Amino acid sequence: MKTGIHPDYTTCTVTCSCGNTFETRSTVTELHAELCSACHPFYTGKQKLVDTGGRVERFERRYAKAEKKAEKKPAEPAAATVAEPSPPTTE
Repeated sequence: MKTGIHPDYTTCTVTCSCGNTFETRSTVTELHAELCSACHPFYTGKQKLVDTGGRVERFERRYAKAEKKAEKKPAEPAAATVAEPSPPTTE
């Protein structure tokens, strides 16, 4: 390995959004995580809704609009129309 071209590999403090902190090693001194082993549903066994970028709220708004539109629009009976024959061509 060449000397002087690699970054320093030092102790790093990782802070989760739940408040849990732990130390590991990295090239940066501080990291911020959204989920960790203390709050991740896979490790805790608890059902937790993980919202990424407001996607759940967006889905709920769209679903509410669709329900409102369905309630507002009454069911229309299908009109039975007979297609008229086209006039014969003289070619």
